[in-house]
Amino acid sequence: MTGKVAVSATINTEPTDWLCEPRETLLEALRDRLGLTGSKEGCGNGNCGACAVLLDGRLVNSCCVLAVEAQGAEITTVEGVGTRDGLSPIQQCFLEEAALQCGFCTPGFIVATKALLDKNPNPTDDEIRWWLAGNLCRCTGYDKIVRAVQNAAAKQRGE
Repeated sequence: MTGKVAVSATINTEPTDWLCEPRETLLEALRDRLGLTGSKEGCGNGNCGACAVLLDGRLVNSCCVLAVEAQGAEITTVEGVGTRDGLSPIQQCFLEEAALQCGFCTPGFIVATKALLDKNPNPTDDEIRWWLAGNLCRCTGYDKIVRAVQNAAAKQRGE
């Protein structure tokens, strides 16, 4: 297959159309074609989680999804977690708990946290660790990240 393919999807609640190569990953399309650079390429093979996005509500590594597979989908990137008016409780708790160092993995952790809390608003520590196991951080231990997720869950529950 050669030539560009037209793709239409809803990204961060905005209808979006773009042209891409048939073998282009969703990560490449998001970053290079659409300017959504929050998702990072850490490994390029689905092992680190830095490129995590929600695709129709399901957590996926965008480096392992072809852009053409996003046709008609709803995609949430890290840019769609907060609003123009401010940070989401998840983002705020990551800052408050200093749950980041270099920040490269942070977008993936934030999107994975959103996916978790959308499914389970009151996760245990073990559930948090299991859910975030697909995200690797090379700079820090995971205790601050788990604490940030716990606090974000509590905030979203109104506690």
